[in-house]
Amino acid sequence: MDLKRIDTDILILGSGGAGLFAALHAHQADPRLSITVAVKGLLGKCGCTRMVQGGYNVALAQGDSVERHFMDTIEGGKWLSNQDLAWTLVTKAVERIHELENELGCFFDRNPDGTVHQKAFAGQTFDRTVHKGDLTGIEIINRLAEQVWARGIDRLEEHRAVELIKTADGSALAGVLMIDLRSGTFVFVRAGAVLLATGGGPTMYKFNTPSGDKSCDGLAMALRAGLALRDMEMVQFHPTGLLAGAHTRMTGTVLEEGLRGAGGWLLNGRGERFMHNYDPRGERATRDIVSRGIFAEMRAGRTSPNGGVYIQMAHLGADQVRRQFKGMVERCADCGFDLAGGKVEVVPTAHYMMGGVVFRPDCSTELHGLFAAGEDTGGVHGANRLGGNGVANSTVFGGIAGETMALWVRANPGQREPDLAAIQRSIAEHEAPFMQKPGDLDAIREALYGCMWEDVGILRDANGLARAQARLAELEGELAVAGVADGERAYNLSWHDWLNLRNLIAVSRVIAAAAASRENSRGAHFREDFPDPGELATSTYSVARQEGERVAVSRDPVVFSRVRPGQTLLDHIEPAQANVAAG
Repeated sequence: MDLKRIDTDILILGSGGAGLFAALHAHQADPRLSITVAVKGLLGKCGCTRMVQGGYNVALAQGDSVERHFMDTIEGGKWLSNQDLAWTLVTKAVERIHELENELGCFFDRNPDGTVHQKAFAGQTFDRTVHKGDLTGIEIINRLAEQVWARGIDRLEEHRAVELIKTADGSALAGVLMIDLRSGTFVFVRAGAVLLATGGGPTMYKFNTPSGDKSCDGLAMALRAGLALRDMEMVQFHPTGLLAGAHTRMTGTVLEEGLRGAGGWLLNGRGERFMHNYDPRGERATRDIVSRGIFAEMRAGRTSPNGGVYIQMAHLGADQVRRQFKGMVERCADCGFDLAGGKVEVVPTAHYMMGGVVFRPDCSTELHGLFAAGEDTGGVHGANRLGGNGVANSTVFGGIAGETMALWVRANPGQREPDLAAIQRSIAEHEAPFMQKPGDLDAIREALYGCMWEDVGILRDANGLARAQARLAELEGELAVAGVADGERAYNLSWHDWLNLRNLIAVSRVIAAAAASRENSRGAHFREDFPDPGELATSTYSVARQEGERVAVSRDPVVFSRVRPGQTLLDHIEPAQANVAAG
């Protein structure tokens, strides 16, 4: 087989916060290990962490506590989170933010007294979001990338992971099959340990925020490898995606939550504030509630010219808005909107996937040799992610994954031999579009957008979900016979569009199946035919697997390992500790 092969101790798929933190922590744990970061684009220049505007949730200030952050996370997640994962998130975030500042050189905004400034984000009982203006992600990724380059960690840039390859007996992961985008050739990377950190990215929806390279590659590979995905019905819509018209990629771009946290107003097409009709917290309600409120106004016809609603900041003072939200003011100006002094059209936009691969607090998975971190994983956020908990999730568990993998490789030295037949089968599957008559991929993509937005979006019901499941099966069949022109394979965008659609449709089928199985409404998942949240004390989460042509979904009980509904974490702390935790 004429196939380029590369050996490495640790292979990291993805170069966002999770991937780069994993590389740095693995190198720190054992500098002798060979570590390779593979990324679909260019390291430091692609992915979603770089796009983070809002900030990083962490309990630093007097009066705040990790217990309080934990309870906000659990209650925001509607009691579906894996509590051990959530506790790891809030406690390790404190350590990680100091590492970002003191070891990696991130410079976050400060108060006049020199303390780190923390702003308000919706759904939280304390202002705990650390930030660098509204360009926090760029600050974090730039510093992480610099440190990865400084340590000489190997990079495979413009390499797309397409298949997790097991050993011949199926008992362990041997490595990953990849496509070198620059040549269009296949590469097999054999690794002692592999980290899945490609990020989720719900780009199967009509309005979406992630970077253009996101197509749920990691989740699709995990499905094909037989791994379980949990909470896949939980797709978060950010309430305020820029609505700049139908034919620009800027539509869907997030206008961050700090706008509403700072006192921004949402207005319908009549110029009326409306959020207090849906929740007493108004614009500072959680993302799921605000998204449903906006969608209700849209469905009632009270819309802006492009079919959304408005966000207004002018009442806070134009100069203050320009100072506080410089990046967003400039972004809106590029699209012809005056965020500081006028009104900007917005629409709910698919933003983040709470669901993902089932994993443990040390980032290991059920597949020997495979680890996972960041948005590829499920269980941390439950039914709803708090704004500011996303980049914390990536960096906290990325660091843990790096440390775990370094120890694991030391205890399990050497690489394993791959199933060569599996490699051949995968190459044939991924080359199949070249053997078929070119099809209309744009039409398939638009049909996918419409199906997911209308029937598996912000509001759901049994009829719509059944309709979506049938349509997704049809689209999968249409894509299977749609080909691309058999020409130059280097940077063949049509081929990669086909691969993107294959993965997005596969993951969409899981989202729809998991949504149909949950006959109640929690967080980001709202069933109009089952609006009641159900009994919190008997909560279950979905577990989905690909079984041949069908998606099998089961439900497992949530384990309340630290706190039960009706309690707070302070109920489990000794009185002296409780006084400290309460500040």
